[in-house]
Amino acid sequence: MLKKPKKAKVIDEFKTHEKDTGSPEVQAGILTEQIKKLTLHLKKHAKDNHSRYGLLKMVAKRKKLLDYLKKEDEKRYEAVIKKLDLKK
Repeated sequence: MLKKPKKAKVIDEFKTHEKDTGSPEVQAGILTEQIKKLTLHLKKHAKDNHSRYGLLKMVAKRKKLLDYLKKEDEKRYEAVIKKLDLKK
């Protein structure tokens, strides 16, 4: 879980309008931060398979969100990929 200040910072970075907390861009940004945090944990605790399973679920959910965004609006997809520094 991300702490409130970190999550608010991510939401501010990716929101499309003032009260936006659920757009695909925001959700992908939050998931990316959680994935980064969990990846660091797994480097230290390599045998934590329960957390590894959670990581794989988060990666799959982010991929689904980004695929949806690509299907709906290619320009927004490209912008999010660039901001998140992800491969296509």
